[in-house]
Amino acid sequence: MKILLLNLILLCVLTVNAKESKEDLILKDEYNMVVAKDGSGDYTTIQDAIYASKSFPYQRVIINIKNGVYKEKVHVYSWNTYVTLIGESKEHTIITFDDYFSKLNLGRNSTFHTSTVLVEGNDFVAKNLTIKNASGPVGQAVALSVNADRCYFENCSFLGFQDTLYTAGEGFKQYFKNCYIEGSVDFIFGEATVLFESCTLNSKTNSYITAASTPKNQKFGYVFKNCKLTADEKVAAVYLGRPWRLYAKTVFINCEMGKHIKPEGWHNWNKKEAESTTFYAEYNCSGEGYKPNSRVAWSHQLKKCQAKKYKIEVILESNSGKEKNKWYQNL
Repeated sequence: MKILLLNLILLCVLTVNAKESKEDLILKDEYNMVVAKDGSGDYTTIQDAIYASKSFPYQRVIINIKNGVYKEKVHVYSWNTYVTLIGESKEHTIITFDDYFSKLNLGRNSTFHTSTVLVEGNDFVAKNLTIKNASGPVGQAVALSVNADRCYFENCSFLGFQDTLYTAGEGFKQYFKNCYIEGSVDFIFGEATVLFESCTLNSKTNSYITAASTPKNQKFGYVFKNCKLTADEKVAAVYLGRPWRLYAKTVFINCEMGKHIKPEGWHNWNKKEAESTTFYAEYNCSGEGYKPNSRVAWSHQLKKCQAKKYKIEVILESNSGKEKNKWYQNL
């Protein structure tokens, strides 16, 4: 009788363990995927992995992308929250497409349809990859559009010409760390609050780096900290920014500015009223392009006490409650 009882207990334990293993396998399949062009992963395209991702998942969905050139438009939908894309390497994991304004010809807002990667799911993360719009100098052509809150990008490259990076969403918070961003006219633009930390901003033509459209009552727009401003050869006349909308806010702190930055620094986009409504400022920058005494009179050189408020926990404080306030940690 005892032997029979022991056998029954052993059978129950084995059944439970088998069930747990099966559940673990399901969770692994649902929350961890591999994309590889050579067919060695779960999917051969990134978009197929997005299609397979759980909607509003309870835990983060990790999509590992092996080296390769993925020529596709990628759309992370609003229901695809907590998605992470991790490339095998920034240099060799490349997502690319070549849509541009006149190619699509969808009317005055065609720019917003051109992005190679469009992120609309909150709490998105991307690391170790390159996103490129390969159209070249043909007008508006977005590489990455981010219209989502609490999004984080680390060790990524964003390549294009005009309108490379669109950071959208009134009140949304986004964070770019150790990234390389290049383009020509207004190659970083939008209304979100965005912290760029230790990034390289490379200008490909004489033009404008930023075109913020910060909403009137939003405390922060673009904040660049410890960034390096570089340019292609023969580029010699670049503005730090101009206002896409009247209340644009852009601040450079502890940044190294190359000689291509124009002495006046900022442009009003031929909107005289913007000179009294925008907030353009710098603090403790360096390099040949940092000429605080030559900047336009309506820009600002921050005092040390003013610069102290530009802390990550202040800039990126979530609007979604205390539980989200440290969203940028441990990503």
